Amino acid sequence: MLPKLNRKRAQIVLTKIDEILAWERRKALERDIHFVELSRYLCEVRAGQYWRVENLKSFDEFLERRFPESRRKAYYLMSIHEHLPPEVKRELKQVGWSKGLELAKLARRRDGQDFDCATWLHKAREMPKEQFRREVARDRALGDHLLQTIQEPNPGH
Repeated sequence: MLPKLNRKRAQIVLTKIDEILAWERRKALERDIHFVELSRYLCEVRAGQYWRVENLKSFDEFLERRFPESRRKAYYLMSIHEHLPPEVKRELKQVGWSKGLELAKLARRRDGQDFDCATWLHKAREMPKEQFRREVARDRALGDHLLQTIQEPNPGH
């Protein structure tokens, strides 16, 4: 036996779910924007040795205090800022830091040369995060395979 459907209550509950999900998407975008800014500031702290203002001995000590659980995230963020060309950095706020990290892997592997920014930015904007991550992994694996093929001498020649 099906329960009696309370349409008014159902509509209220469904609306609340949609509101919460919309709020979560806004917060995720806001978080990504802040992480992009954080990446730039972390690089500036390291380059300018601003950690000395707090009488710290090293940049690593600065990171240990600011990121007590793990410094890995700080280094990921800095990698994004250091390896992406300016045109990609301008778009990072729209694609988010985790896709930015994937873009940095591509740019770093190619040393910035032959990195098709426009195509990869388009993919980053259009694809869900996991699909984009798989696409980057596929491209990197193909590039590694081609590089290995080029570097291996052909025993028949």
